[in-house]
This record gives sequence, structure tokens and C-alpha cells, in this order.
Amino acid sequence: MTRHRKITPGPIGPDVDLDVEDIRLADGTRLTNELAEQIAEDAIARHRGRPSVSGGRERTPSLTVRVPRSTRASLEGIAAAQGRRLADVSRDALDEYVRRHAG
Repeated sequence: MTRHRKITPGPIGPDVDLDVEDIRLADGTRLTNELAEQIAEDAIARHRGRPSVSGGRERTPSLTVRVPRSTRASLEGIAAAQGRRLADVSRDALDEYVRRHAG
């Protein structure tokens, strides 16, 4: 006989065999191995932060740059005028510099 139990969010507990145990989500849907894998993939994707600018699922390296207050103010003004984020405008400025000076 299959046991039926409802799980509630909380600390990680013991492993369960989803082929044997009848685990239900809050909405009553039975949790299968396939559904558990999809939920896990969605959770990982959701908690990765902003989309990669490197492409695909590759983690984007970050760079911290100290600039004079006037440079930051100018970049913020450009970003605001273009309706873009400061990070995007700064990235474009660095990309343009690299294109000009890369050998």
C-alpha cells in the first residue's frame, strides 16, 4: 500500500523513493522524479542572478572599477538618457575601448 503524505517547506529531510511514496505538493499534484528534477532545475536557474552576458549558462565574470565621481555621474547620465542600466552602459564603454586598443 502506498503511503500518502503532504510535505511542507522546511529543512531538508531524509531521501524518499518517489516511485514508492506518494508525496503531494501543496496544490495536490503528485511529486514524481521528473517533476522533482524540473523543480530543481527551475530553482537553480532562478537563483543564479542576472542572465549571463557571456552566453548560455556560463557564469559572467565580474570586474570592479574605481572611477572619479564625475565619470560615474557622466555614465549615470548616459544610462538615464538611454533608459539603460549603469552596468550595461559601462560594459559597452569597456567593450568599445577594447575594440579600439586590442592588437
